Amino acid sequence: MEPEVITVGLDGSPESLAAAQWAADEADRRRCVLRLLHAWVLLAAEAPDTPPDRDQNAGARRLVRRAREEVQDRHPHVQVIEDLVGSEPLPALLYAANDSRMVVLGTRALTAWESYVLGDVSLDVVGQADRPVVLVRGGWSTEAPRSEGHVAEPRIVVGVSLNGPCDPLLDFAFDAAASRGLPLQAVHGRALPATAYVPWGIEPEVAEEIAKEADGELREAIRPWRERFPDVPVRLTVLPESPTRAMVQTVPGAELLVVGRRRNHPRFAPRVGPVAHAAMHHATCPVAVVPHD
Repeated sequence: MEPEVITVGLDGSPESLAAAQWAADEADRRRCVLRLLHAWVLLAAEAPDTPPDRDQNAGARRLVRRAREEVQDRHPHVQVIEDLVGSEPLPALLYAANDSRMVVLGTRALTAWESYVLGDVSLDVVGQADRPVVLVRGGWSTEAPRSEGHVAEPRIVVGVSLNGPCDPLLDFAFDAAASRGLPLQAVHGRALPATAYVPWGIEPEVAEEIAKEADGELREAIRPWRERFPDVPVRLTVLPESPTRAMVQTVPGAELLVVGRRRNHPRFAPRVGPVAHAAMHHATCPVAVVPHD
């Protein structure tokens, strides 16, 4: 059986080099092949014996070679494929995703307005790829941040909506935790209905009843994966907040945030939901967006 492929998109930015290192770590951990892909629409078709001074693709080759040297300095045993593609980045990455375990991209923080005006290839890949897409910020570190003298527990965080089946999402999250030997925190946010609010605040009995109901649903949703991954410690977190706010509150200190994206969505709805969109913009740790039905 041939090893699976992890594809990382390169554009020469510090963010894409950080993505290459994250992808190399993952490839080493899972014994996968690492594909370093650089897509450039002006890539020229040249003969193998083209003199270096006439090589129109010299810059593209240097870009990929630099990334390869950096990742193999840290992971000398990882098998690496250099892939130069004469295409726009989006179609090249979507095509490569078809035979990849996951696609890994570097991303920088963008405000909502910047994303709307400038666009973002990573956002388009996340919204269209049929495989998980992992987004990595430049300068990200596995060192957990300190808060008021405490160190956040290294863990995998997965956001669970409970609005329908999300098997690929939970499978990815539990597998990520198991492969790293880390605990998993399953987070569900459920906004309180209007009946929970009274003039003096929140009605405790209503809030408690809703939280208890949500906790039971979350336990039932992840029960099959707890049975499949008995060695993964699991913590359930149910918050009386919107799913987006719940995710933002719980993710600090995580090594990886896993969120979902519906493959089937209304015709004019955004390809990426509000939770995944917020994760892409606000989470400082790597974010895996997993498509599911």
